[in-house]
Amino acid sequence: MAAMNPQTELRVRTLSIHVVTWNVASAAPPPDLSDLLQLNNLNLNLDVYVIGLQEMNCGIMSLLSDTAFEDPWSSFFMDVLSPLSFVKVSSVRMQGLLLLIFAKYQHLPFIQILSTKSTPTGLFGYWGNKGGVKIFLKFYGYYVSIVNCHLPPHVANNDQRLEHFDRILEMQNFEAQDVPNILDHDLILWFGDMNFRIEDFGLHFVRESIKNRCYSDLWEKDQLSIAKRHDPLLREFQEGPLLFPPTYKFDKNSSNYDTSEKKRKPAWTDRILWRLKRQPQAAIHTPTLSAPHFTLFLRSYVSHMRYSVSDHKPVTSTFDLELKPLVSAPLITLLPESLCTAESDMLISYSLTADFLSSPWDWIGLYKVYIDISDIRETEDQFLLFYYSNNLHSVVGISTPFKIQPRSFLAEGPLDEAQPQI
Repeated sequence: MAAMNPQTELRVRTLSIHVVTWNVASAAPPPDLSDLLQLNNLNLNLDVYVIGLQEMNCGIMSLLSDTAFEDPWSSFFMDVLSPLSFVKVSSVRMQGLLLLIFAKYQHLPFIQILSTKSTPTGLFGYWGNKGGVKIFLKFYGYYVSIVNCHLPPHVANNDQRLEHFDRILEMQNFEAQDVPNILDHDLILWFGDMNFRIEDFGLHFVRESIKNRCYSDLWEKDQLSIAKRHDPLLREFQEGPLLFPPTYKFDKNSSNYDTSEKKRKPAWTDRILWRLKRQPQAAIHTPTLSAPHFTLFLRSYVSHMRYSVSDHKPVTSTFDLELKPLVSAPLITLLPESLCTAESDMLISYSLTADFLSSPWDWIGLYKVYIDISDIRETEDQFLLFYYSNNLHSVVGISTPFKIQPRSFLAEGPLDEAQPQI
């Protein structure tokens, strides 16, 4: 995308990102996910949804069906978010792992999908029941990696969990020469069912601590917290405070911790981490170069105890991302030239930046804009034009919303020509 010069420098923008992680234990979507997606929170104006699921139904028949059709969870999120002007930007699935990104349509020209990748770590590194899926993108010119993972279970397998974490991280580098190592990306969002457990304490002590909301002793024995104290790289990944009860293991269709014969000890298995790029330290006599403005603020880190279709409770984080865009304009600017009617062809003009490489496989699509029915000012359907780049695998241009008039809008003129009816 076009780089900015100082004369066109844009102001700092604040964008809201909502991250969801949930081990759904092969369950179908419940009828209402408004709380999970914060749809009723009037104080939020979200720009991006990042949704990671683990243990989706991956039986043979389910996988065959999901290959031919959209899986039930993806369809559910699309049905809920599309009327709110969100578009599915990218997705990647590996057996039971699914990663989805939705964004408000106005952001699409500034999101470039660079790659998607699956890293299996189950059964000697070949089976995808455990591992990670990643979407690597440029967001307003910044490099962002998003990883959804499912690590090995059981309290005794902590070393194996950490080994898988490192293996997934090592496998995420992009082959192109001009793309930095993942540890040099501006932002890494890493989440999933990490399966870290609480060490030493017995079942009764853990449950009594949860009942009394005394989490501080449990934090000290949380395996991820312990690992961060000893691993410098893992320490660079930040996490919000664990102010919610452990999210595993529950009896399904209840909010009771495991009452089966095994009576598994509750744990914070479901986590959301992030890491911002390290800024190079300037030498004493070297003038400090101001880094681009790119900062992440955590607004909330919570579990959603009301959902009971799984033995895990979902966890969400909401972030404010403050950034100064590194791109000044979309690569493509689209404009309908003529009056648009349902019966006539549309003439479209578009301009492109000097560094845009077009392809014969590029295409322009027409999409209907969903309007909030509570906005009574809107009485007619609106549409958008999208320009999709085959080389960049991304939408690189969007028109402003416009209306397509029905045939009744036209009246016959004196020369039997159709004229706009004012």
